[in-house]
Amino acid sequence: MTTPYMYQTSVPVFKQLLNSLSAILTKAEAYATVKKFEPAVLLNARLYPDMFPLIRQVQVAADFAKSVSARLAGVEVPAYEDNEQTFADLQARISKTLEFIESLTPAQFEGSETRQILLRSGTPKEKILLGHNYLNNYGLPQFFFHVTTAYAILRHNGLEVGKGDFMGAF
Repeated sequence: MTTPYMYQTSVPVFKQLLNSLSAILTKAEAYATVKKFEPAVLLNARLYPDMFPLIRQVQVAADFAKSVSARLAGVEVPAYEDNEQTFADLQARISKTLEFIESLTPAQFEGSETRQILLRSGTPKEKILLGHNYLNNYGLPQFFFHVTTAYAILRHNGLEVGKGDFMGAF
């Protein structure tokens, strides 16, 4: 039996980039130690004043990985508190997210390309998308945006990382 396309194009991608984000955060914490400044400087750094800081970028990236995977698998989206304040807290959030998405089976994604996904239920922005549109036109772009922005914040603050760090192992 072949692995469903929707599983192949979601869970492995989320795993790859969450693992690379974790490795980048490890380097960032070490960088703060070597340069002798408080880690909070990086954790609260932003690319621009109206953008989320690093902590929030990581939280949202993890949120998209778990919520997109859950909705496509037809299971309840786990709720996480947004209370991370340290690199260790962010690593724990990534680990928790990886554990959740790794618990999902390819079989749960069968037929998800045509599953109706409801976004922003009960609000004026409520929208229904078919699973394939939800993944390809909403979920993956959102996830990539927040992972990329987290990477860019750290790179902008002097962390020596490159494309290989961003891509991670695949």
